[in-house]
Amino acid sequence: MSTTHTAPATAVNLGLDSISGLIQILKKHGYEVVGPTVRDGAIVYGPVQDIGDLPQGWTAEQSPGRYRLRRRDDEALFGYATPAYGLKRFLHPPEVRLFHAERQNGEFVILDNNSPPPQYAFLGVRACDLAAMAKLDRVLIRDRYSDAIYRERREAAFLVAVTCTEPAATCFCASMGAGPMPQSGYDILLTEFAEPGNHTFVAQAGSERGGEILSELGGAKAPAGAVKKVHQTAAQTASRLVKSLDTNGIQEALYEAFEHPRWDQIAARCLACANCTMVCPTCFCVTVEDVSDVTLRHAERWRRWDSCFTQNFSYIHGGSVRLSPKSRYRQWMTHKLAAWQDQFGESGCVGCGRCITWCPAGIDITEEAAAIRGNAAVSSAPVGE
Repeated sequence: MSTTHTAPATAVNLGLDSISGLIQILKKHGYEVVGPTVRDGAIVYGPVQDIGDLPQGWTAEQSPGRYRLRRRDDEALFGYATPAYGLKRFLHPPEVRLFHAERQNGEFVILDNNSPPPQYAFLGVRACDLAAMAKLDRVLIRDRYSDAIYRERREAAFLVAVTCTEPAATCFCASMGAGPMPQSGYDILLTEFAEPGNHTFVAQAGSERGGEILSELGGAKAPAGAVKKVHQTAAQTASRLVKSLDTNGIQEALYEAFEHPRWDQIAARCLACANCTMVCPTCFCVTVEDVSDVTLRHAERWRRWDSCFTQNFSYIHGGSVRLSPKSRYRQWMTHKLAAWQDQFGESGCVGCGRCITWCPAGIDITEEAAAIRGNAAVSSAPVGE
């Protein structure tokens, strides 16, 4: 996995062509490069073959229940907030076959399912997604039971992070200690300066293999003050964040709010669609399903994402425990911000804001947390405004 130097690495100045060179070097080293792309009206992580696949000159306007692509006034490659979904989709995939078996000579024989894990190089990773990955590492690798599928993909991954320069109206990473500038967990950190007539990047290595890739790429040593400018850029981004979540005492506040009337107000809006858990970069719940073909000679076991918003998620003998949207949203939010601390020693939220943007009803977790504390009124703004 990626490790970070305790002291800042020497900064290297790169031009726009160097990003294309970086992509080609990563491919030469056997990586499948995954980065931001424009698809289906959104910026999403996808395969990147060259710089032309990146969302150059595009940004995304986000607000509760609303997402719109918009052209920028410059040709920045990374001038947007978070992509529609995080890296969880690649490291902890939505569905994966655990094994398959066939009936042979009257017996079921388990067939080999040991294909090598994909070797991803992720380009343009934001601080919040790095923080989310660290939380998944805690849950899926360093907890009592290690998830071999996640661990193998994670250990093979190369991470090119980017300092965020364009926060969305739904971001609150700073209040969660997860951005906007990556602090650790990356192999290379890029900071983009898309200035008129001077489109450059400051690159810093965060690991030994990151330094090796930068050495192979080349590039002049960044001018004096470049690293200071990087930190100033991150500070400016933080100052533009309009949302925050007060984490002081949030665990106790949520535990004491089990019968709070706000849950009913949320339930009146919540569709129990599970969008928030699907786009959340730290939700990790799964279910396991067995399937067979019509001949009953071939069977497979699949692991698929599940959500605490689905009725069957809490099914036990006799029925589901959480039948109402009220109980499901309460479970999700209380686990994310409170019970996660009991289980894993930290919050389960990184403030990426995806759950706010992609909620069809525009439910805002920061507003709900504030309301349950008793210091905010019910939002009356229509969805998308």
